[in-house]
Amino acid sequence: MSKLNLIDGRTTQKETEKFRSGDTVRVHQRITEGDKERVQVFEGAVIKIHRAGANSTFTVRKISYGIGVEKVFRTYSPLIEKVEIKQTGKVRRSRLYYLRDLKGKAARIKEKRLV
Repeated sequence: MSKLNLIDGRTTQKETEKFRSGDTVRVHQRITEGDKERVQVFEGAVIKIHRAGANSTFTVRKISYGIGVEKVFRTYSPLIEKVEIKQTGKVRRSRLYYLRDLKGKAARIKEKRLV
């Protein structure tokens, strides 16, 4: 086994929440400003998941004051405190880039109902 695989396996042992594209999540991220530290929450829809072992990322999109904001998070980053799933979305695509062109109510994602 190569050294890269050993490092990759060690870093991906952090337990993560199982979410998919279309889910609405709240990401709690630790922010350091000077000597102070605080937790900032970013809530939005997951539009993309890139699975690459320790280099895995996911992109979350939200609308803030009428402007679309996207943020890319590293899945196994030590700065991420936790990821909460607020709503499970019903989508047929893994990459939801079409949401960038939609406005208002058209940009909503239907909720997956568990029967």
